[in-house]
Amino acid sequence: MQKFFIGCVAMLLPMLCLAGPVNINTADAETISKELTGIGMSKAEAIVRYREQHGAFDVPEELLKVKGIGPRVLAANRQDIRTSD
Repeated sequence: MQKFFIGCVAMLLPMLCLAGPVNINTADAETISKELTGIGMSKAEAIVRYREQHGAFDVPEELLKVKGIGPRVLAANRQDIRTSD
């Protein structure tokens, strides 16, 4: 069991190190998809479209209004989501 846990951590560590804070109000779709876990280009483009149609996000929880973004994706990225500089 311990080897399994260590293996999982070793596999996930590079992803955690590569992810970084991203301002969802200013970043382009490519940056959003690159920096946030579980958000591919399609979801990132949906975030940008939503922002263009509805204005800037005030809080990260507003991402839940974007189709395809659910509580798990938000929770996995909460520490890296910024709405201001």
